[in-house]
Amino acid sequence: MNILIELNHPAHFHLFKNAATSFLANGHKVAVAIKEKDVLAYLVKSLNKNIEIYVRSTKEKKHGFIHNVIWMLQSDYKLYKFSRKFKPDFFMGSNFSTAHVAKLCRKTSLLWSEDDAKEVLKIARIAFPYATYLINPVSCNNYKWDADSIKHESYHELAYLHPSHFTPDVSRVKNLIIDGKPYFIIRFSSLSAHHDKGKGGITKELAVKIVEKLKNHGNIFITSEREIEPEFEQYRIQIDPNDMHHALYYADMFIGDSQTMTAESAVLGTPALRFNDFVRRLGYLEELEFRYDLTYGIQTEYPEKLLAKIDEILNIPDGKAVWKQKRKKLLEEKINLADFMVWFVENYPESVAIMKKNPDYQFKFR
Repeated sequence: MNILIELNHPAHFHLFKNAATSFLANGHKVAVAIKEKDVLAYLVKSLNKNIEIYVRSTKEKKHGFIHNVIWMLQSDYKLYKFSRKFKPDFFMGSNFSTAHVAKLCRKTSLLWSEDDAKEVLKIARIAFPYATYLINPVSCNNYKWDADSIKHESYHELAYLHPSHFTPDVSRVKNLIIDGKPYFIIRFSSLSAHHDKGKGGITKELAVKIVEKLKNHGNIFITSEREIEPEFEQYRIQIDPNDMHHALYYADMFIGDSQTMTAESAVLGTPALRFNDFVRRLGYLEELEFRYDLTYGIQTEYPEKLLAKIDEILNIPDGKAVWKQKRKKLLEEKINLADFMVWFVENYPESVAIMKKNPDYQFKFR
C-alpha cells in the first residue's frame, strides 16, 4: 500500500512519525509532502531514509480573498502533481490539500485534528467536507462535521510521547542541567497562523517579569518562533530539535503561548502554564487542565494570575513527583495513538465499522 502524508508543521511530523516507521516496517511505501518551513526536512531525513520526500516550494501567502484562493489552488496542484507520480492508496494529514487531492484521485483521506472546528473555521470549511473521515480526540468538537468523525481517547501528543514510543534520556539534555539546578523552559510562539489572527500571547513586558521571578530558582531556557529581544538572547536554548521533548520531560516547569508545547509538557508530566487568547476555547487542553490537572490556562487579560500561578507551582514540595502521579492517571485512561493509527489504516474499511459499533475497541491500544 502507498501512503502519502502531508506535513505543514513540525508538530505534524511528530504526530505521524511512529506510524510512518511502522508502515515501512510492515512493507508499505511512505512518502511525505512538506513545505520549506522550519526544520521539517531535517526531521524527516533523520527519521528514515526510505521515506520519499517531496518538498512543495510554496511562495509566501499574501493577504486577501483572491490571493488566498490562488495560494490554495497552487498548494492543491503541487500535491496533485506529486500524487500522480507516487499513486497513493491513502492520504493522511491535517491540511485542506490532503482532502482536496484525495477527492480528485478518488482515494481515502484521513484528516487528523485536535482543534475544535469553530477555532479553525476557515480550514474546517474548505477541508472537512472533502475528507473521507475526520479523526479527533473525544474532547474535540467538530461542530456540524461531528457525524463524519471517528473519535479516539487520546491526544496527538500521545502518538509520539506515549511511553511505548518515547523514553526520556537525561544524557541528551546534560547541557541544560547546570550544577544540578532545576531549569525552566519558556516558549514564544509566532501566533502567525490563519487561526491566530487577533490572538495575543506573552509580551516582552510580561516575559521580563517571568524571567525575574524564575531566575533565583534555577536556570532559564527560551525557545522562540519569533525574533526575541537582545536581553533574552542569553537564555536562548541550544539543543538539537530532536532532543526538545527530552528537555521538556526534565524541565521543572514550562511556560508559553504555544498550544502544542503546552500539551507536550502536560502529557510528559511537567507543570505547564499557557498564556494566550485560546484559553477556554480548545477542548483537548481544557480536558488536560480540568480532568487531569496537568496544565493551567490563563487568559491574556490576567497576567498577574500567570505570575501568581508560577509562584504557586514553585512552592509545591517535590512538584515533579506530584505531576508524575497525575500523568500516570492520564496514561491509564488514554490510548497509544500511533498504534491505533496503524491499525486503523491497515484494517480500513473494517476499522471504521468496528469503531462505529464498538468504540471501546480502541482500548486495546493503551
